[in-house]
Amino acid sequence: MSPTKNNAVRSTGILLALLIMVAHNLADSADIPIGDAVNELPIFDAHIHYKEPAWSQYSVKNIVELMDKNGVAMGLVSSTPDEGTIMLWQYAPNRIVPELRPYHGNAGSSNWAKVSDMETYLNGRLEKYPHEGIGEFHIHNLDATDAPFFIKVIEMAKERDISLHVHSGTEPIRWLYSLDSEVKIIWAHAGLSEPASEVHSLLSEFSDLYTDLSLREFEILGSDLDLDAEWKEILFDFQDRLMVGSDTWVNSQWDRYSDIIRTNRIWLSKLPRDVAEKIAYKNAERLFDRKISMDQIGTK
Repeated sequence: MSPTKNNAVRSTGILLALLIMVAHNLADSADIPIGDAVNELPIFDAHIHYKEPAWSQYSVKNIVELMDKNGVAMGLVSSTPDEGTIMLWQYAPNRIVPELRPYHGNAGSSNWAKVSDMETYLNGRLEKYPHEGIGEFHIHNLDATDAPFFIKVIEMAKERDISLHVHSGTEPIRWLYSLDSEVKIIWAHAGLSEPASEVHSLLSEFSDLYTDLSLREFEILGSDLDLDAEWKEILFDFQDRLMVGSDTWVNSQWDRYSDIIRTNRIWLSKLPRDVAEKIAYKNAERLFDRKISMDQIGTK
């Protein structure tokens, strides 16, 4: 082989080695946890309530200031009664995604599906305001005789291309899908008390099911403040359908709102950037057709 050809072969070999090394480095860097850079990410809080007991203690201005302080660019809000959601949305329409909670008057979490005028109430509020979900509502005890009513609720949601935000165990979720396989569902708290194995099973069973992870932050972190092994599997396997949540269901949750968001950022910090970004805000961008960024902080 001539010296020229020999040099060409050597150069090609060096180039291929460099390309392989760069490819390996890129692959390795993709697995590096985002770490402190997590604080640069906007958060979409997918489980906010602004219930009547909070109105006197936390004004709408206070709520948005708390969001600003913690890098929460936008949030999904439902309230008891719905007026709380509307007050927040009217004050900061570019920061609030409103959804319609059925609870009002004597209609609460245990009886709302059996209140005689509930269908009229839901339709009226959905027509009057731009709600982008129905919920968060509870199904404590599954009652198959409620099927005709829930079919109507599903129809309301499908007509508007919005989701049901459901607080329940696994069986009510399966039941809702049995009523209509095309219903859009956000599973509140990933079932709250359901073990991680059941969460993984349900998300595997229904490929369109989203879930918010409110009240799950300490289970995700585990006792040693590292990612729990079972929850780590959930975070990676279903990274396109998970969202952060705070669940400000009582005033004490607003009192500790900064701690709640900080704790969620801790477990997000242990994920690669692309996974952390999806769960922090990008999944919500896709679900609610929004653009979410830190530029929203300090705006209404």
